[in-house]
Amino acid sequence: MIFDETSAEALNEFSRLLKHQGVQAGLASLNARVPHRFTAINEFRGNVIHCLYLCDKQGVVTPVQVQPVAMDHSFCQFVARDGYFTSSDTAGDARLSDHPYKGTYNAYVGVPILDNAGELWGTLCHLDPEALSITDEEFDFFQRASRELSRHLTF
Repeated sequence: MIFDETSAEALNEFSRLLKHQGVQAGLASLNARVPHRFTAINEFRGNVIHCLYLCDKQGVVTPVQVQPVAMDHSFCQFVARDGYFTSSDTAGDARLSDHPYKGTYNAYVGVPILDNAGELWGTLCHLDPEALSITDEEFDFFQRASRELSRHLTF
């Protein structure tokens, strides 16, 4: 993937936003880049995933309303296993044939968040009830944004 000057400037702007306005503002800027309704930061605590930050384009759902999810019931388990996970249509995704949330969130894009020691701490993800996708360039930006975001989280 070619990371061009425009992408580099967008990443610099994302970094400045995190520094001056905080994680929630950064999350909102990532959400504004994609059609997905939700963008979230999830923390792994043992075998349970907790939503710490959430941006909802409709402004309805807050992180407090998102119940913790068992790792083996989440799409985040695939990020933990494979280093990322994307599905533009979970309802039709053969990889998810027995998954309990198949079709609940039809679009999922997840990348890892690493802690200061480089260990897996959680995920950064886009989700939507509708089937949606993002471009390869946007996915590349999302991965880079996750690495930048980890510098602004408290572990």
